[in-house]
Amino acid sequence: MIIDSHCHLDYEPIYSNLDSIINRAKDSDVRYMLTISVTDKKYDVILNILKKYLNVYGTYGIHPHEAKNHKEITKDIILNKINMSKKIIGIGETGLDFYYKHSDKDDQIRSFEEHIKASIESNLPIVVHSREAEDLTYEILAKYHKKDNLKILMHCFTGSNQFAKKLLELNAYFSASGIITFKKTNDLKDTFKSIPLNRILVETDAPYLSPEPLRGKSNEPSNVVHTAKFLANLKEVEFKDLCNLTTKNFFNLFGNLS
Repeated sequence: MIIDSHCHLDYEPIYSNLDSIINRAKDSDVRYMLTISVTDKKYDVILNILKKYLNVYGTYGIHPHEAKNHKEITKDIILNKINMSKKIIGIGETGLDFYYKHSDKDDQIRSFEEHIKASIESNLPIVVHSREAEDLTYEILAKYHKKDNLKILMHCFTGSNQFAKKLLELNAYFSASGIITFKKTNDLKDTFKSIPLNRILVETDAPYLSPEPLRGKSNEPSNVVHTAKFLANLKEVEFKDLCNLTTKNFFNLFGNLS
């Protein structure tokens, strides 16, 4: 059994072919999928997906790219949204992205902190996106972690080894995506070699970031198997053991799913 800890089932071309994609995931022994919210306007779509598919769970959150369009977001709004379904088990995708700069820095920071406050109050894990913002991402997470036991998942982690070491001090988890299978990601491979197995999850970020040998094609949850096989080889463990360990880590972070 394996779990895709981060996908976007409300995105095309997945959404129009969801029955087939869910069936292919089952055939690949992808037992559960966590579909991630990035904007409020599509949250109803995510809730409907959760109602239809028993093995799909979800999150609520505003992506840093969308912060400019959700300046009204607050901790209380987030808490009300997550209470709309018992299958909402995490908060995010939130964080900081200073690479594309689709949203103002201050708007991103304020949104990120509201998500963190909601995560602490609800005791649900926070799914963090960080790009070209390592120092400030760590500074904000550390500030809140000192006061409360914040549960952190670094989604699609591509950060530096130094960043990973600092985040491990906050008991963070790290999700490996298809990027780790790409040829020119030796630094990332070295970083994941140094991250303890009990802190690693796997994801697709579908429909993006298809792993080798499928790079360039639309991604889907069944493809998480390719990432897991690559990671097992990198960590010098059996594929079955890697699947079991990452699944256990998911349950340790998000709780057992029923």
